[in-house]
Amino acid sequence: MKVEARIFYMVAAFAVVMAVIYWVMTALYATDQKAEPVGIVSLFLTGGLAFLAGSYMQFVSRRIEPRPEDREDAEISDGAGELGFFSPGSYWPIAMAASAALGGLALAFFHIWLLVMALVALLIAIGGLVFEYHTGPNHE
Repeated sequence: MKVEARIFYMVAAFAVVMAVIYWVMTALYATDQKAEPVGIVSLFLTGGLAFLAGSYMQFVSRRIEPRPEDREDAEISDGAGELGFFSPGSYWPIAMAASAALGGLALAFFHIWLLVMALVALLIAIGGLVFEYHTGPNHE
């Protein structure tokens, strides 16, 4: 995960540098000589969020054994093998998307009753997705 941490750190540095450049450029070229605050804050927050993700990746990479992506001497065959279980077909993501869209619609028109229904549907869809292949404690 060291590679991912470096990528996030580079994105964070880029966003902070762009925020400073944006700050200077908007202050120089604005008619009232005031910098535009929304873009500056959003770029600084983007850099902070990327730094947060990068530091988490670096924190995790110290606690796990190095993956083939993290080693300089790794071969392609080192990454071979099973990557995990991926569902061949599931309708739960569609239910999650539909309930999230319903929640967005409820927020757009500020219908609290519809928002409550959307949140309940979203929780049911999340539960269905998480426990889709759960067979119970007594099943082998």
